[in-house]
Parts: sequence; C-alpha cells; structure tokens
Amino acid sequence: MIKTEKMPIWVFLAFSSIETRKGALILINACVIFSIYCIPFPLFFEDNELIKAIFLIDDWSWIAMMAPMSLWYWISLKWVDKNSGWKESSPD
Repeated sequence: MIKTEKMPIWVFLAFSSIETRKGALILINACVIFSIYCIPFPLFFEDNELIKAIFLIDDWSWIAMMAPMSLWYWISLKWVDKNSGWKESSPD
C-alpha cells in the first residue's frame, strides 16, 4: 500500500504491512471466517456434544472484538480503493 499525505491513520494502521489488494482481501476474508467461528454456538446447542467439541468459545467476548475488526478492515479497503492507494503490480 502506498502511504499518502491524505491517508487517515486508521487506514494506514489497518494495512501498513499489506502491499496488495489481494492481501487485504485475504485478511478480510480470514477475519470474517474467524468472526463466524467466534459466535458462541454451544449456547444455542446445549445438548449437542459435537458442537461443544468443535466450537470451543462459549461467550460473546470474541465476537464483540472480531466483528468491529472485520468492519474496520472492510471500511479501510473501501477507502484505499477509492483513493488509489494500492501499488501497481509489476509483471515478473
């Protein structure tokens, strides 16, 4: 990502070590997948031992952190897309 003078600090912090749009999309997709995993499914399926074994999170604290992070990354991606902040890919 190219750091410009007009780039807000919250955008720079989101993608400071990511150089391409593809890398940012991978980060956002991973964050969304982990956000879904962080839903406390054992609270909804109390009788199912398999659900309790697969989904180890049994409180809302993780989803309360992961959902805003996913939103932050997505809004930052939209800002960088709108302001042409990605490095041009060089043919190798």
